[in-house]
Amino acid sequence: MSRYMINTWEPETPSFWQSTGKATAARNLWISIPALLLAFAVWMVWSVVVVNLPNIGFTYSNNQLFWLTALPGLSGATLRIFYSFMVPIFGGRRWTAISTGSLLIPAIGIGLAVQDVNTGYPTMLILALLCGFGGGNFASSMANISFFYPKASKGFALGMNAGLGNLGVSVVQFVVPLVITFAVFGAWGGDSLTWVKNGVSKDMWLQNAGFIWVPFIALSTLLAWFGMNDLASAKASFSEQAVIFKRKHNWLMCWLYTGTFGSFIGYSAAFPLLIKIQFPDVNPLDYAFLGPLVGALARVAGGVISDKLGGARVTLWSFLLMIGAVLGVLYFMPQGGAGVHAAGSFNGFFWMFMLLFAGTGIGNASTFRMIPVIFLTEHQRAAAGKGKAAQEQAIVDANKEGAAVLGFTSAVAAYGAFFIPKSYGTSIALTGSPDAALWCFIGFYVSCIAITWWCYARKNAPMPC
Repeated sequence: MSRYMINTWEPETPSFWQSTGKATAARNLWISIPALLLAFAVWMVWSVVVVNLPNIGFTYSNNQLFWLTALPGLSGATLRIFYSFMVPIFGGRRWTAISTGSLLIPAIGIGLAVQDVNTGYPTMLILALLCGFGGGNFASSMANISFFYPKASKGFALGMNAGLGNLGVSVVQFVVPLVITFAVFGAWGGDSLTWVKNGVSKDMWLQNAGFIWVPFIALSTLLAWFGMNDLASAKASFSEQAVIFKRKHNWLMCWLYTGTFGSFIGYSAAFPLLIKIQFPDVNPLDYAFLGPLVGALARVAGGVISDKLGGARVTLWSFLLMIGAVLGVLYFMPQGGAGVHAAGSFNGFFWMFMLLFAGTGIGNASTFRMIPVIFLTEHQRAAAGKGKAAQEQAIVDANKEGAAVLGFTSAVAAYGAFFIPKSYGTSIALTGSPDAALWCFIGFYVSCIAITWWCYARKNAPMPC
């Protein structure tokens, strides 16, 4: 038996948790967080790269650029479906190390491809798809961490892992504009490229957008392999986990988490390009990183708040906040024609988006707080009156199902990283404005409010959480 395998894990037992469990869980959490941060950075790196491609000689249309922004979301979401079930099959330590190491492929590939303006568009599309490796990691990471913590601390643990991991989106949008301005790796990093806009030219090392992550990915992979643990109690075959597809609450939470996380990652991916198109006089990279930063930090806070107030109540209010924020974005965007709102207001647009990102972050945490509680409650209800052994088995089964649902809902929700950028692109192509897409998002949030209230938040709800 491997020295990294833990055979006895009872986080719901106070004596075990205080003497052994808490420290071990914290070590696994703090190794998981930077690995997840890097995964998000690689997943969202195209949101920054596409803004610079036209200025170094790549001749792509706005629709082609939106495709490069959207494809990592499509592949990442699809990979999450499979990654959702990997931890119980391979073990959390092994899978975290493998999935983190896989990020080297797109990071190195992008660094090589952008150095040659003759690189074909199909090659760029493949690299965009490969960045989905980073998107897939979230499903397995969250499932893994959920096994380590007791019910009372799951909101905190999942909020920390996801919230600080989500910071990777903000980090990539802040770091890349800095590192592409100088030769970080000297001669090893390749020659500079010439960036030209409005007659102004400068040297740029766009390849650093990929290369900068390589040493950190390698280090994080080693830390995961040698510092994390596998849990024997988390072991389960795919067929054992597949029972979640029969659970009503799995599908309901997929819908709600698409409204929160799908919005967060979709808005993050498209925010720089949307700014560039709607407010061409504004440098999007001066502001874009702030939205994901607000959303990620709000997720950390949302986990703590949800532990205290309950996930369903917080989820309900987060959707109301998001609707108000989208209405504000619509109000401040350029309207075309003449009049006071013709040019729009970037300040109003920006602050409404910050409010929107905050709402998505809080909702991300609250929905993920709901899932373990729902499945633990359901299994404990079924085991009521059947003795201690049945109650203990209910906790084990609930943890396995809850972890699988955490991963699977994150897979479905991650398609937001594809649909939101593509919705903007399609709306602009058909109507000349992204307004139609935003109105559709509001309609979706209304449906999320109805589900949350009826199933989870109202008085005498069938599954209060």
